[in-house]
Amino acid sequence: MSSDTDIPANSNVRIGLVLPGGGARAAYQVGVLKALSRILPRNSPNPFSIVSGTSAGAINSVVLASRAHLFHLAVAEMEYVWSHFHSEQVFKADNWTIFRNSMHWLLTVVSGGMGGSNPLSLLDNTPLREMLRKRINFSAVQKAIDGGYIDAVAVTAAGYTSARSVSFYQGSPEIEPWRRVRRCGQYEKINLDHLMASIAVPIVFPPVNIEGEYFGDGAMRQATPLSPAVHLGAERILVIGARNEVPDHKVQTNVVPPYPSLGRVAGYVLDALFMDGLSADLERLTRINLMLEQVPGRTIEGDQGELRGIDAMVMLPSEDIREIAERHVHEMPRSVRILLRGLGAMNKGGMQLASYLMFESGYTRELIRLGYKDAMNRRDELERFMQGESLGQPAGISGWQALCQEYSMRLPALRMPGSSKGKSGQD
Repeated sequence: MSSDTDIPANSNVRIGLVLPGGGARAAYQVGVLKALSRILPRNSPNPFSIVSGTSAGAINSVVLASRAHLFHLAVAEMEYVWSHFHSEQVFKADNWTIFRNSMHWLLTVVSGGMGGSNPLSLLDNTPLREMLRKRINFSAVQKAIDGGYIDAVAVTAAGYTSARSVSFYQGSPEIEPWRRVRRCGQYEKINLDHLMASIAVPIVFPPVNIEGEYFGDGAMRQATPLSPAVHLGAERILVIGARNEVPDHKVQTNVVPPYPSLGRVAGYVLDALFMDGLSADLERLTRINLMLEQVPGRTIEGDQGELRGIDAMVMLPSEDIREIAERHVHEMPRSVRILLRGLGAMNKGGMQLASYLMFESGYTRELIRLGYKDAMNRRDELERFMQGESLGQPAGISGWQALCQEYSMRLPALRMPGSSKGKSGQD
């Protein structure tokens, strides 16, 4: 499909793409990228200099990097896989395996772990490993870097021994590793183990051994999900999240709320795991940008390098994904539905957990359609962002609802010493 836009295939601005985790919800990211592939000229290479992903977002990131010479083909590959997903392709979902794993956990708890062979995880994701091994050409990532189609790709995982968030990156030789408190960037040639480690949701999927240390889902300790893209050189960042920012309705004060089920608590934990770090990092970026806006050139030189302003565009679902999941929950294998029902995750309150584990085509296709629709509804904004233009938003960040609610009324509250802009005061 041809495009009638003037957006260039490669901008002079180094644009980073950040794809956070979200389990099955990451299908939404594919829809947004599909819209972008329609906006760009058909034979355009990957428009992002840096691609950084965590958990399910890491898989999408590496697919983009491995096919960076033709962006629309990379997106088409992702759309095909996500549109034809079934739980059996991600984890073993037959009745016997689910029953055996459940009983194994029960016996381990009852015996106090004295059985000698304790379970590694609730679900066995060997099928996903096999599918990724067949689908992703990891050697093509270096070819894309050598060909100048991409500068770097990063996959983040959490080390269980070091208690550190590690962003494994593959990129241009001039990119240097970094080390901060509880997080670091480490050069590696990205392989299947890095992806399987990044998606290893604690308890749900087994951890992965990489060079003598076990790693789990990268979102566990990733307090700054924008950081890898910044360290790798991104000058502006497109973020595609997987959760809308509409809060639940408040419970009436005269009604006693039901006690939260284990399934609801587990869904809450996953939601916090995948989303809270992004919200906190966007808040941090907002405050930095607000201060730098009062400095010539929006940059400050320091002992640790240059602090520069970074514009960001945030794409989040316009609909409550839990409601979409509720419409498709019947598609999940019977064994998984029984397991979720036992955890109290098959009703409205517990649907959050199911929404992350529902690797079923009807559900993922609707998320892809939603992502495509949301991106096309913001087409003009997306085009201007990819062209490197300012979107005229507070602190240079567009699409983050919390920014408008929490910061737009407080812009004058922050000012740099010696600046004539704004009012003095503390937040």
